[in-house]
Amino acid sequence: MKRIKVAFFAENLIDDFDGASRTVFQILNRIPNDEFEFMYFTAVPPQNGKKVNGKIFQFPSVPIPSNETYRMGIPYFSKRAMWAALDDFQPDVIHFTSPSSCASYAKKYGKERGVPVIAIYHTHFISYVKYYFRKMKWLTPLCESIVSKITYNLYNDLKRVYVPTKEITKDLKKMANLKGNNLKLWQRGLNNELFNPDKKDPAFIKNITGNDHPNILFVSRLVWEKNLDELTRLYDFFEKKGTPANFIIAGDGIALKELQRKMPKAHFLGALGHDDLSRLYASADVFYFPSDTETYGNVVIEAMASGLPCVVANGGGPKSYIQHLETGVLCAVNDTEDYYNKILNLLNDNELRSEIIYNALEFTKPLNWDNLVDVYFEDLRKIVRSKAAITLKTPAYFSPQIQVE
Repeated sequence: MKRIKVAFFAENLIDDFDGASRTVFQILNRIPNDEFEFMYFTAVPPQNGKKVNGKIFQFPSVPIPSNETYRMGIPYFSKRAMWAALDDFQPDVIHFTSPSSCASYAKKYGKERGVPVIAIYHTHFISYVKYYFRKMKWLTPLCESIVSKITYNLYNDLKRVYVPTKEITKDLKKMANLKGNNLKLWQRGLNNELFNPDKKDPAFIKNITGNDHPNILFVSRLVWEKNLDELTRLYDFFEKKGTPANFIIAGDGIALKELQRKMPKAHFLGALGHDDLSRLYASADVFYFPSDTETYGNVVIEAMASGLPCVVANGGGPKSYIQHLETGVLCAVNDTEDYYNKILNLLNDNELRSEIIYNALEFTKPLNWDNLVDVYFEDLRKIVRSKAAITLKTPAYFSPQIQVE
């Protein structure tokens, strides 16, 4: 049986690099190799001895000036070689993972060769603009307009775009004028064996803090678009009020040193492995997440599944699945006092706390990566079958390869 060939475009192929890469590798680690063959086009190949099953075409890249932990691919300089590699591979489907120049080349190739193009919508870049230009606010409207147009040009006429929440679907239809007939709700999965309340370990977290104060946990890449300014404001508010609490920060990124300067009493743990992170989730008292730029918010779901009640911004992806005072607590974006009051209420109201934990655990139980990945591969099968059926029905004189004099 001929295998379905997928040309997979990703800026980086580093497993567990961020939420987007974790989602990508949930798919790549479950490829039915007897049915599918993947070829990868990337700026940053797998590292530290890790591999993917398939050939890799690497194009040049440069660090992103505002965040050097990321690299931006520049496929322009290897277009001819990339086109030749694609022609040799003869993909049945093209998948790109981020709205980048690499995605533009992937889509252009698909249009020229009649290959269906799909994407998973990982990063809601328009929500980042206000953070990237927070010191030049007058540029924000123009930049948002540009990002909206780029989003429309990339996603509007793809065969399928997998979107993680209804809230982001609404945003895409509104801000990028996407019609929505190619948008498909495809949530993110979860490893319930890894993230669950049984991982609770009070001694583990006390070894970090050295005291019995309530523990407020924040987990994320430490980049400013995660609304880290609000994190520092809440820390200052607790300090000003003299309210005993431990701020525990798990994650790494370009903002680390500045956060350490602004939050001298906080506990910075850096990037943690899955086992330590699962114990941290299950052992803390409140998960605090002020980011309103999330496309989905994997860390919020992980905290919910760990029995850790979440207090999050009323914006972005988590707004779609956090039901206020049922599965978590929603706060007005950038309202520090609102966060403070609701965190204290959650810490002091055991009945509310228990109800939220129970509801959140029930919500996260059905989230399963195996089921979601099965949907993805079944869609690829349908797309290829549909294209084959159209090809068979098209009369020869309509073929673009035949020129009539």
